[in-house]
Amino acid sequence: MAFKVFVDGQEGTTGLRLLDYLSGRPDVELLRIAEDKRKDSAERARFLNAADVAFLCLPDVASREAVSLVTNPDTCVIDASTAFRTADNWAYGLPELVRGQREKIRASKRIAVPGCHASAFVLAVRPLVDAGVMQPDYPVTAFSLTGYSGGGKKMIADFEAGGNPKLDSPRAYALGLEHKHLPEMRVQTGLAQAPIFSPIVGKFYKGLAVTVPVFPDRLARKVSPEQIVDIYRRHYEGEQFVRVMNAASDENLDNGFFDVQANNDTNRVDLFVFGSAERIVLMARLDNLGKGAAGAAVQCMNVHIGADEATGLAA
Repeated sequence: MAFKVFVDGQEGTTGLRLLDYLSGRPDVELLRIAEDKRKDSAERARFLNAADVAFLCLPDVASREAVSLVTNPDTCVIDASTAFRTADNWAYGLPELVRGQREKIRASKRIAVPGCHASAFVLAVRPLVDAGVMQPDYPVTAFSLTGYSGGGKKMIADFEAGGNPKLDSPRAYALGLEHKHLPEMRVQTGLAQAPIFSPIVGKFYKGLAVTVPVFPDRLARKVSPEQIVDIYRRHYEGEQFVRVMNAASDENLDNGFFDVQANNDTNRVDLFVFGSAERIVLMARLDNLGKGAAGAAVQCMNVHIGADEATGLAA
């Protein structure tokens, strides 16, 4: 049986990557809207309601509009915007979040794909909150180093046009501390308040690493880096797309330097714990277009339709 799949917003960065993942799959029949009809609401509604799975790769307002066009109760909507990531009636599309999350994704017709920064942050922090090590009111800070593809078509064009020396060095942004991923970073970790979060974009296409500093003495229960590694391993036992790395091993560093791009072209997340008894940093690395966007969306579809979770994805 081939599942009918429609990508609304197929010309954007995430949409194009989704089509790469889905093209050629024998269990998927891609529904293609005519180029001149991409913004025609009636035609979009026809495709959305004809699909078994409809991916939305749109800005928030357009995603909400698209959802309002879906009247077929059998159409599963998988949305890649920030519009529904904290909504109670949507399943958060991170199967590895907690035990039972896959069942929610499998049963729901409304699935919200996590943000790229949020995916890494949540996977690093949620296990510590669940284990009672990090109290919900712990004052969390984090920064993220990411490739420029996360900024969409305009940012990609700006970087790839060349000739602007300002783009040669890393660029901090969202300095108003109101990044759009903050709500899900709070809700999906169980924190009482959103973290102070500073993202930085670098002159490389894709790859992302979120770093969370931790003072063990200020936690609900003091732990060593090795104990956090054990917490991660228990939390993610059996997860094929989450690797808990041995930070003490030189093979995970490049002459002492961390490689942000090491998970590019995979759906994998690597978790690291660096530091000592006095100070620790948690690091989570992923491909912002893979597990941070289109790969996560495909993984959610696989879970929902009952396919092998890794179908079409590189671990």
